Amino acid sequence: MSPRQRLSAASLSALPANVARPAYDRSAIATGIVHLGIGSFHRAHQAVYTDSVLTSGDRRWGIVGASLRSPDTRDILNAQDYFYTLNLRAEAEALRVIGSLQDILVAPENPAVLIETLCRPSVAVVSLTVTEKGYHYDPATRALNEGGPNIRHDLAHPGAPRTIFGFLAAAIARRRKLGVMPFTVLSCDNLPANGRTLHGLLSRYAQLVSPDLGSFVRDEILCPNTMVDRIVPATTDDDRRRLGDALGVDDLWPVVAEPFTQWVIEDRFSSGRPAWDEAGATFVRDVAPFESMKLRLLNGSHSALAYLGYLSGYETVAEAMGDDALAGFAEGLMTDAMPTLDLTSNVDVGAYKASLLARFRNRALHHRTWQIAMDGSQKLPQRILEPIRDRLAKGLPIERHALVVAGWMRYVTGVDERGRLIDVRDPLLQSIRDTLENAGRDVPRIVGALLGLKTIFGGDLPADQRFRLAVSDALTSICSVGSRQTIERLAKF
Repeated sequence: MSPRQRLSAASLSALPANVARPAYDRSAIATGIVHLGIGSFHRAHQAVYTDSVLTSGDRRWGIVGASLRSPDTRDILNAQDYFYTLNLRAEAEALRVIGSLQDILVAPENPAVLIETLCRPSVAVVSLTVTEKGYHYDPATRALNEGGPNIRHDLAHPGAPRTIFGFLAAAIARRRKLGVMPFTVLSCDNLPANGRTLHGLLSRYAQLVSPDLGSFVRDEILCPNTMVDRIVPATTDDDRRRLGDALGVDDLWPVVAEPFTQWVIEDRFSSGRPAWDEAGATFVRDVAPFESMKLRLLNGSHSALAYLGYLSGYETVAEAMGDDALAGFAEGLMTDAMPTLDLTSNVDVGAYKASLLARFRNRALHHRTWQIAMDGSQKLPQRILEPIRDRLAKGLPIERHALVVAGWMRYVTGVDERGRLIDVRDPLLQSIRDTLENAGRDVPRIVGALLGLKTIFGGDLPADQRFRLAVSDALTSICSVGSRQTIERLAKF
């Protein structure tokens, strides 16, 4: 059997009729967006909205992506003319080839090229999906980690940066010198008040470069808040095989996602923006109600299912949701989070909660609990610890949220309940391992050691005896009877 063609401009015409594809002339597209962190989520979310804008006839918004680490995505998609397939999975599947991505730069290969691209006058938006760890900040205080090695490197080598702040500051300074309008910096990461947080971190970094640049960033650079929502599991070899059979050509870097998608954006842009609203995005004055609802209901329960589901032996979220005790626990955790939300009258939180439970049960998505469990030190503060603080302040019980913290603590010990090693991925992994070195299986030592990580827990929660006792009780139960039985005990209280 001869090898199949690769997905590319030349093979688009050979695709089956039911596969949607770009209907615009890509050679006529200008670069209006540079996206830092060209991962699967961006390609399944923001790039799809932008593809719809290009289809509508506005050709100003082509995307140049940038990888801050690996050349893998560039190397694969370059051979496909940067086309890739979006596979929406539920009871029925849909296939769509996305064409909004024009090019991918690999920052470590040539940082100067990325800076030059950021300085193009046509670039009006610089968007980001670099995950929480890409912000080089203390999740407990939201302050820039000024002593971190990459931040120190960028301050010493402004022409060859490694971090988003080094690249952004260099481009902002050069555009200012050239008299080019500032771009808008659009965070699409799961941070609380992500635009405001980014603006504070970027302003501080620029201040360290020079007080003048710091003042300019503070006063002239806009960073709108956003909320993004779509479940995007990691692409597998089986996904590639299935799609190759469906397309009749090989796509080596497709993205798989659920049909649901949401994008809420604060409408503050300095140099124009795409009409993403015509593609389904929502522009608002205040993103905060949507953001807190998503972080605390979706992301919080996702983390719960990740740690407790993994420890209970479930590989995917859908499998975990097939367990009545775990499903009940996730629903109860959402219910507990609801009193901590500051919602506007037109937000139907009950309907949102019901939609999440249905989305989590989507068995067509193989969203691995291990994937969601990554980088927990960066995720717990906004997803779990902030709701705990609010419930403590209101005098409400915290047992469910404390169990999620205990599940994370058990997970990062690195050995599961069957004695198998866990591949823990976390930017603070070495600190976690050092902290746990002498703790063994002693619950008080584990709790005391991990609560000493102030970058995660701050100083207030470890000093709160209600919190410390709830976490200790939950971890004691997990270590004695296992996660599954502990969940069953707490699912109905």
